[in-house]
Amino acid sequence: MSQAAVPQASAGSMRRLDRELIVRAALQSIDKRGAQGLTMRALGHELGVEAMSLYRYISGREELLEAVVELLLRGLEDDLDKELSETWQGYLQTLAHAVRKIAIEHPAVFPLVATRHPAAPWLRPPLRSLALVENFLSTLVHHGLTDQQAVDTYRSFSSFLLGNLLLEAAMRGAETSPVELPMDEGDATVPTQDGTVDLAKCPTVSRLETLLSEDRSDDEFEISLETLLDRLELVVSQ
Repeated sequence: MSQAAVPQASAGSMRRLDRELIVRAALQSIDKRGAQGLTMRALGHELGVEAMSLYRYISGREELLEAVVELLLRGLEDDLDKELSETWQGYLQTLAHAVRKIAIEHPAVFPLVATRHPAAPWLRPPLRSLALVENFLSTLVHHGLTDQQAVDTYRSFSSFLLGNLLLEAAMRGAETSPVELPMDEGDATVPTQDGTVDLAKCPTVSRLETLLSEDRSDDEFEISLETLLDRLELVVSQ
């Protein structure tokens, strides 16, 4: 997913400043210096404006980090290989590679995708975009999976991506510790409950919300462990 370059700051920065420009500048800043070094003050300096000018478009650093994650995931479901997506296995394949591309191209940013608070408790990183999860579940159901099978696949697939890609990003130098929030960086809040999420445009997610909300962590861990042991046993026995 290509990202447009941020225009160089100039005397006209104030006139052409907008939210998209600010978020893309933040993405580039994190790519270079990591999320820990991102502040509204430093970003304003890069754009040639006072930090207060940014608050007209972004309420604070917390919202800015969320916007960077949203930018990376925006339209990801539309960029998938249509031919591969003709089967559910191929769909998972092309989606996995698309998310891995983000981790490879933006290793310093990917931990934000993997660890930021999701908009709802049942959204599992790194597949934390409602549009992306709606596409995921509806695609699998369209290919004949039951509701339960689609939700179970979502859980297993997101766990696979999170474990592998967070490790890969760390190996590429990403800082995976929590991002500390300066006290004077605005008043943006983090969505933490279902009540903040509008599911009107996500009918499949809305229909499966109860299944998505079930705590299956114990079963998931045991199944994943057994699968790993089975694969290792097969390799060792050859």
